[in-house]
Amino acid sequence: MQYYLLALIPILAPLSLFLYSLVIVAGKKSRWALPAILAEYLGWFGILVALYTAFLVYLKGTLQTPTLGWDGLGFSLRLDPLSITMLLMISLLGFIILRFSRNYLEGDARKMVFYARLSTTIASVQLLVLSGNLLQLLVFWTATSICLHYLLVFYRERPQAIAAARKKFVIARLGDLSLFVAVVLLYLSFGTGDLQEIFTSIQNELILNNYLMWATILLVITAVLKSAQFPTYGWLIEVLETPTPVSALLHAGLLNAGPFLMVRLALLMNESVPASLLLISIGGITAMFASVVFLTQPSVKVALGYSSIAHMGFMLMICGFGVYTAAILHLVAHSFYKAHAFLSSGSVVESVKSGRVVVPRRRGNSLKIALSIGLSFLFYLGCCYLWGVHPEENFSLMATGAIIIMGLSQIMTPTLDSTGNFKGVLLSALMAFAVALAFFSLEHGAHLVLHSQIPAIIQTSFIVKVATTIILCCFVLLVVLQLFAPKLKYTATAYKLGVHLRNGFYVNIIFDRWIGALKRNKFKWANLDVRENP
Repeated sequence: MQYYLLALIPILAPLSLFLYSLVIVAGKKSRWALPAILAEYLGWFGILVALYTAFLVYLKGTLQTPTLGWDGLGFSLRLDPLSITMLLMISLLGFIILRFSRNYLEGDARKMVFYARLSTTIASVQLLVLSGNLLQLLVFWTATSICLHYLLVFYRERPQAIAAARKKFVIARLGDLSLFVAVVLLYLSFGTGDLQEIFTSIQNELILNNYLMWATILLVITAVLKSAQFPTYGWLIEVLETPTPVSALLHAGLLNAGPFLMVRLALLMNESVPASLLLISIGGITAMFASVVFLTQPSVKVALGYSSIAHMGFMLMICGFGVYTAAILHLVAHSFYKAHAFLSSGSVVESVKSGRVVVPRRRGNSLKIALSIGLSFLFYLGCCYLWGVHPEENFSLMATGAIIIMGLSQIMTPTLDSTGNFKGVLLSALMAFAVALAFFSLEHGAHLVLHSQIPAIIQTSFIVKVATTIILCCFVLLVVLQLFAPKLKYTATAYKLGVHLRNGFYVNIIFDRWIGALKRNKFKWANLDVRENP
């Protein structure tokens, strides 16, 4: 019993943020200086609570509090390596964003309203990742989305931001509905919403029935809608007029809910071949599409938006491969990178304007390009050998590594196939090898941490192997075309293709017309306006 009481301590972090928001709402007619500073202290408190929770899990292993509710549905906290990893990340990012917001909104008359909404959103995400019950997962999944909507419409005088938020609101509600039906099907199948009981049942030779198969498919749809995947991604690149701290929280935190849901229910998702194929297909197409469009964007924030879409697609795709540890590793790395990218985007633009980076000119030599690709795969195979990665036993991991290693050719080629000197070639080769070694080393470390929460390595089904191989070949073709792009750069066809790519092949416009998002009053009800004093 004492362990369960200790396991309740993590709830203090989100509760303190909720209380802070309530105090602001209750005293919104006053203009205090203290609450803005207090938000940073609460951020520090959240980090300390997360560190305490990590130490508790290290000592006692996985802990889950009894369910406070009725008939297996209700509220409970689940403390395990996955939830602790996410809680630590969210708490640290939350503190950084809260601190950044104090200077960013200095002088804004509605600063405290923003703090209330931001704090509530961070608290909702914390309770989402700590969920030990399906009902709690559903409630805070929806709560994070609604809180985000209030942040997106913070500047009500910006019509483009309002229109994008409306579209996102509608897509999010479809995702909530999909999750609701999935939760109902899971409850009917297992007779409980308790995650520990569900995981135990799955590990005891689960037989996938029709209910569970449809539940896994609906869970994939939920993750796809949450993480701005093809073709519903458009809202993410349209919410550029929202405050920068909101962009950082959105791209570094809330989008990650999709991959997190897949990893949280990995024991179930791994049993469903249709769900795996759907993840591979949608995630792979999105990753390739967004990464190519990203290269053509002149706007920093739009480019970062497409970058996030591509990263989310990649994470969902490798969840379909079954390499859940790599997905979480990528999730954490992407979160910190994207938070830094958004919070520093303004200063980066200024530094680029004030200075010019000289890049060696590409020659377009086919032999040197082929050599750079060959060296990249040589580094890849060497790292596989060092870590004992077997092609049959670790097929999905090797496929994931191969896609990442293809990116190493983007490091090697610009120096090998250019007017640069030998020193630059040597440094790029060392950097490429370091990246390859870091991937397999960190993936191995992530597996040691998360192995109790994900399926054991099993033989991948034939159809999943075929889908993985097709996606892998598509990525290889895409990278090779990009490496040979300097030869095609000045052709009329390349110019026309560049125009279409810059506009994302008009997929977002077609989707807008399909759902009627361009009609001014179509989603007026989604504004969720509240009365407040300026």
